[in-house]
Amino acid sequence: MNRPVAVVTGASAGIGEATARRLASEGFHVVLGARRLDRLHVIAKEIDGTALELDVTDEASVAAFADGVPEAHVLVNNAGGARGLSTVAEGDPAEWRWMWEANVLGTLLVTKAFIPKLIASGDGHIVSVTSIAAYEAYDNGSGYTSAKHAQSALHRTLRGELLGQPVRITEIQPGMVETDFSANRFGGDTERAAKVYENITPLVADDVADVIAFAVTRPSHVNLDTIVLKPRAQASATRAHRG
Repeated sequence: MNRPVAVVTGASAGIGEATARRLASEGFHVVLGARRLDRLHVIAKEIDGTALELDVTDEASVAAFADGVPEAHVLVNNAGGARGLSTVAEGDPAEWRWMWEANVLGTLLVTKAFIPKLIASGDGHIVSVTSIAAYEAYDNGSGYTSAKHAQSALHRTLRGELLGQPVRITEIQPGMVETDFSANRFGGDTERAAKVYENITPLVADDVADVIAFAVTRPSHVNLDTIVLKPRAQASATRAHRG
């Protein structure tokens, strides 16, 4: 295979799918990982990539996925998400557990599995898609914000641990992006999810994919450590102009 290999988790929809498509257009052979294998096969066929089933919360699944990828130059840790929107006093431990496993431990498992391959490539790159929730806390969001803070800390720690190795790291911190994120957070309640983006022009998945593609196509000596992107109308996790 002459094309460099990019691995994208959570690639069956949203930011992951958009990133897979964009990296393919940049000349990468993309390995797409997610639980919805039927959807992955459709995307992989369209971009001449490879679809492999992946549940980042399952160690055996991650190990099998990594075994199916002999080499890798780019890893995009995109799998994750939110569940619920409740106060600490009413927090559901099951929702918290899922968020920590998907966002934090999932990133740990996949990154551990691919670090040797990225180093061996001679020019590796780890991209982790976190959130502005990785540095902001907001009412009713402590399960998600705490998980994203932890995921961010994990990722930033790599910057020092991999110093001297041929691997760059980039954290992408998006603000409001209209995907199925909110619908998933609210248990499939699309009406409630739509209100999140009401009277505002949010980012879309392709906007984030553009930034990821820009980061990984810089010269190998250039490391974009952290990139924050929000809609023009959004100032913070809790402040937005709705016209």
